[in-house]
Amino acid sequence: MKVELFALCDFAADYGGKLSVVGVFDTLFARQTPVVHPHCCIVVKLRFEKIEEGPKRLRLSVSDADGHAVLPAVESPLAVAMPASEHTSTAQVVANIGGIKFASFGEYSIDLAIDGRQEGSLPLFVRAVPQPGR
Repeated sequence: MKVELFALCDFAADYGGKLSVVGVFDTLFARQTPVVHPHCCIVVKLRFEKIEEGPKRLRLSVSDADGHAVLPAVESPLAVAMPASEHTSTAQVVANIGGIKFASFGEYSIDLAIDGRQEGSLPLFVRAVPQPGR
């Protein structure tokens, strides 16, 4: 299995197998904390080989620097199947997240696991809005 795409963005959609991804970011600026980000998406595209066919379990989680969950993990089954004439196949996941609350400034982690194995991690930085002249 190969992670072809793993990103945090403003908007993502799967249109008949084509991913549309808009506004990829890794930093949120806020005047104060706690801060609630109204909406974002985590988008994942995975490539599987024929030998990897079968049911899989995808898990997405967001945690703070101490490893505490920021929101409940998203778990989803994936059915990896491919036509007899193919040797590789992709699975795409778009997770819409509304109203995520960050308690403090700092670094957060967005983690991707397949069947309990860590396959990817993205940093997310929540920072204070820079003051003019600083």
